[in-house]
Amino acid sequence: MQEFSTPSNLTVGDDVTTITRIQDLRRNNPSTPVFKRLGDSGHWLNVTAEQFAGEVDAVAKGLIASGIEPGDRVSLLCSTRYEWSLLDYAIWRAGATTVAIYETSAPDQVDWILNDSGTKLLILENDEHRTKHHEVITAASALQETLVIDQGAIVELRKRGENVPDSALDEREANSRSSDAATLIYTSGTTGRPKGVMLTHANFISEAAAVRDSVGPGLTAGKTTLLFLPLAHVFARAIAVGCMENGVVLGHTSDLPNLVENLGVFKPNYVLSVPRVFEKVYNSARQKAIDGGKGGIFDKAADAAIAYSKALDGRGPGLGLKIKHAVFDKLVYGKLRDALGGQCEAAVSGGAPMGARLGHFFRGVGIPVFEGYGLTETTAAVTANNEEHSRIGSVGRPVPGVSIAIAEDGEVLLRGPMIFTGYWQNADATADSIRDGWFHTGDIGYLEDGFLFITGRKKELIVTAGGKNVSPAQLEDTIRAHPMVSQCLVVGDKMPFIGALLTIDPESAPGWLERQGLPADTSMEELAKNPVLRAEFEEAVASANAKVSAAEQIKKFDVLATDFTIDTGELTPTMKLKRNVIHDTYKQAIADLYS
Repeated sequence: MQEFSTPSNLTVGDDVTTITRIQDLRRNNPSTPVFKRLGDSGHWLNVTAEQFAGEVDAVAKGLIASGIEPGDRVSLLCSTRYEWSLLDYAIWRAGATTVAIYETSAPDQVDWILNDSGTKLLILENDEHRTKHHEVITAASALQETLVIDQGAIVELRKRGENVPDSALDEREANSRSSDAATLIYTSGTTGRPKGVMLTHANFISEAAAVRDSVGPGLTAGKTTLLFLPLAHVFARAIAVGCMENGVVLGHTSDLPNLVENLGVFKPNYVLSVPRVFEKVYNSARQKAIDGGKGGIFDKAADAAIAYSKALDGRGPGLGLKIKHAVFDKLVYGKLRDALGGQCEAAVSGGAPMGARLGHFFRGVGIPVFEGYGLTETTAAVTANNEEHSRIGSVGRPVPGVSIAIAEDGEVLLRGPMIFTGYWQNADATADSIRDGWFHTGDIGYLEDGFLFITGRKKELIVTAGGKNVSPAQLEDTIRAHPMVSQCLVVGDKMPFIGALLTIDPESAPGWLERQGLPADTSMEELAKNPVLRAEFEEAVASANAKVSAAEQIKKFDVLATDFTIDTGELTPTMKLKRNVIHDTYKQAIADLYS
């Protein structure tokens, strides 16, 4: 069995929690900025450690006055905003456990989480959420109260806590332990009922220290980042805690349609995101160039960036490539860097595998994307690339304190201080996932010089009727590189050949229609049948097929008139495919591929 470990000297004391860092800052560096909030004037305003600690105390007192006891579960259903972090830390200050719920969750998902966790207090973002989940809220057995942020929940909690003494908070802090459950995060899951992953304060603190030591300068005091991932997801949550622990100033936004504009104003030093966002940045830039009649220049610039990056892994770029790269830096690359605010030193990608082509492109442009790997059960990253040790296509080496082993069947096994202790009230699932001290990830991969390469999920492996094992990720990643492709689902389990379903990117469609001289109101149904577009998609499929063996190649595909979305339940909140849902929804379209 292959195994590789990275040592660590970190020890998290029994009396240390996520609140410890705030208390230290309040005592020793009260004027240090810890957050930036978007003010009414449109400018980002600093929130100091002293200000944030005071707000946390006031809200925590309100939670105590509302009857929240140590260990009680308080659920948050809210988009990414400052109040999410404020409430999260206030819940911890009161000695309770935060239950994270995606704002996009369906009522039956919210029903399961509220009842499975035994949530006592539910805090929603707005009245729309309360209306959407009214029946679920009414029926939740342990739920005692619901508050709404946009209807004054913070003000109400502060008011309730006015008569709660500081000694009550001190008592809660004195009795809190690093082994206490800081949060329950329910796995969005591509199959089955979500399981509540229990993550402790020690898990978060270990993760923050390990990633700081692994990623390096991106997580040092005074740096800034803008968080736009959903805080119900472990990656975003680990970023939020990691920024607090390491002195990085954090901003929040959920305005995804204007994300690039927000990044340009905020000017982050680091961007932390999931691969699909980097993919969209690339595709949007290429589509914009095509729409402006400069698609050829962009493609040549992209090829040069990728070649330049690959050369860095060898003997270095030659003189000709250096000159070409310098020219495109002025024409193309500089504009991309400016779009991210002009101060972005690097980026971190996690949540799902990112293709090597994207990694080389962004590094060649001057924004290296350090890919990492982790799961909800590992408090996010357990491996990471960095400036000193990076291998594009891999997810990096283990962060300090983590050991990786590869089982005989290729499954990735993990050990380390950020690995969860178990699933909430689910001993069977816990025993199945943690065996002989190793967490069984369900991912397939291999180690090379200590770098981990993920090749697929055990449950996602397609076995054709001819017995060929096919991992769909590489095929799907290559096809999604086409700017008109939004999503791609590769199918073919127990079938005679590999097929695929492709969807059209609605953001790219208007420009494509204009270039083809077609009416702007052309329906998606008509567009999906358009022979010119289908020919372009055939080229994208051919590019993917060129990277795999004949038995793994896509022999037939179809273009759907509707996209896969989070709202329809076909994508997880981090935009990963829910394969079982899509297979069920489009079972006829899949069957038609083989008719």
